[in-house]
Amino acid sequence: MPPVTQAASEHVPLKGRKAIITGGTTGIGRAIAVLLASEGADVFICGRDPKHVDEALADIRAVGHGEGIAIDLAEADNNTRLFDAAEAAIGTPDIIVLNAAVAAGALSETSEADLRYAIAADFTAYLLGARIAAERMGDRGDVVFIGSMSAYVLGPGSTIYAGIKYGIQGFSQALRRELGPKGIRVSNVEPGKTGSDMQTPDISVDEQRERIEAETMLRAEDIAAGVRFILTQPRRSVVQQMTIAPRGEAGE
Repeated sequence: MPPVTQAASEHVPLKGRKAIITGGTTGIGRAIAVLLASEGADVFICGRDPKHVDEALADIRAVGHGEGIAIDLAEADNNTRLFDAAEAAIGTPDIIVLNAAVAAGALSETSEADLRYAIAADFTAYLLGARIAAERMGDRGDVVFIGSMSAYVLGPGSTIYAGIKYGIQGFSQALRRELGPKGIRVSNVEPGKTGSDMQTPDISVDEQRERIEAETMLRAEDIAAGVRFILTQPRRSVVQQMTIAPRGEAGE
């Protein structure tokens, strides 16, 4: 058995790894992509807005290597298209961060079309992405879901989003047991309120900045640091679930 000091310092480097980050053009996904690229990972991002893709790639390429595509993962066959494009650009991925999502509110205030779209973007695309990852990763890799603490805030204004994120939590737990013996680690990260475009217009950009300064709201980089921790742990271990809350509102 190695000395305790050696075991405590062991970590898996990110240099040379291949990562797909969905929703990697803004907010949490963008912060994750920039951090992984800065440590030597080749990253491939996607988002729905071509302008956001270009802006995010500029940030990524300032510190490392990245490629990307504008695509809507709620549409049929686009998850396969994403993986095909990523493999052509950076090679077979061994990190998949499933993060792309749209805001969703109360069930009784949402049209059927918007409900179906939210399910396709926030839930179905996660499952399809995980399925394709399991097929293509082989016997070694990491699948990281970006969930939400909304899974615990089951209020009347968050019925759709909370329900979906609760479903992601359960799916990640079951998938971990399915893929763990095959060498693929599955983790679920659940952020509390984090400054991003998804918070607007409910919380303005100025108010988000004030909350971040007051330490009652997280920065996207805080979540990226959590993902980095998960990915750099020894392969013998898996961080099953990580909840990251603002210290000033830790119960939120």
